[in-house]
Amino acid sequence: MAKVKIVLNSAGVRELLHSQEIRAACTQQAQQIRERCGDGWETMTHTAPTRDYATVAPATPEASARNLKQNTLLKALK
Repeated sequence: MAKVKIVLNSAGVRELLHSQEIRAACTQQAQQIRERCGDGWETMTHTAPTRDYATVAPATPEASARNLKQNTLLKALK
């Protein structure tokens, strides 16, 4: 069996990671996670030098306390 060597086009991968499709997919995943967390959570979309990404974070002190006691965010990822 022959060895296969794959060379990625860095500029193309960078463009893909900054595309609207990736941003939309990240946002959609973050919103689904936020919905599983319940009330008091927010999603944010960010643009870094290497890629776009989304985060989910507690927006209220109650949600933050609930996360500390019950690992709400971790459980919502499953």
